[in-house]
Amino acid sequence: MEPPHIGDAERLVDMRGMEMTLEAADFTAFVRTHSRSLYGTAYLLTGNPDAAEDLLQDTLAALFPKWTRVAEAERSVAYVRRALANRFISARRRPSARDLAVWELPDGPADLDVAVLVADRRLLWQLLLTLPERQRAALVLRYFHDLPDAEIAPALGCREVTVRSLISRGLATLRTRVSETERRGSEHR
Repeated sequence: MEPPHIGDAERLVDMRGMEMTLEAADFTAFVRTHSRSLYGTAYLLTGNPDAAEDLLQDTLAALFPKWTRVAEAERSVAYVRRALANRFISARRRPSARDLAVWELPDGPADLDVAVLVADRRLLWQLLLTLPERQRAALVLRYFHDLPDAEIAPALGCREVTVRSLISRGLATLRTRVSETERRGSEHR
């Protein structure tokens, strides 16, 4: 999955009919430097390359008019990551945006054990996509971006104890669903 084309930031600047101001140059440099990481976050949140690209572009387009505030933030990347998570969670609240998670069983022999099932990326993605958005966002930020609770909490707009709770509940749900999948697999043997 490739990140969105870097030229999108320049097009955004050009569409507004502005000269390349210092602010626009800073925005463009930020996008060039961090687009791969931010696209990765968006992809992990959405589970879909097209939706990830849309989420990232919409977030960057919304942040561009107030880029001075973003650039002045202590951690600009964290600010944008929080904006991504917030936009993802907000968009998922709309009934029209809800997708049904469709289970696709992995190909392979019927005698797979839990370790093999958990290692199967396809199954992990399917399970991750069934979690509520805030749990999924907390797990993505913790395990895919290696962020501590103290950094995840502001990104999700909650307290650290809530982050730990979201991660705990998300992992418990994943464990339960892996067990159910294993049970279903052993019933078919």
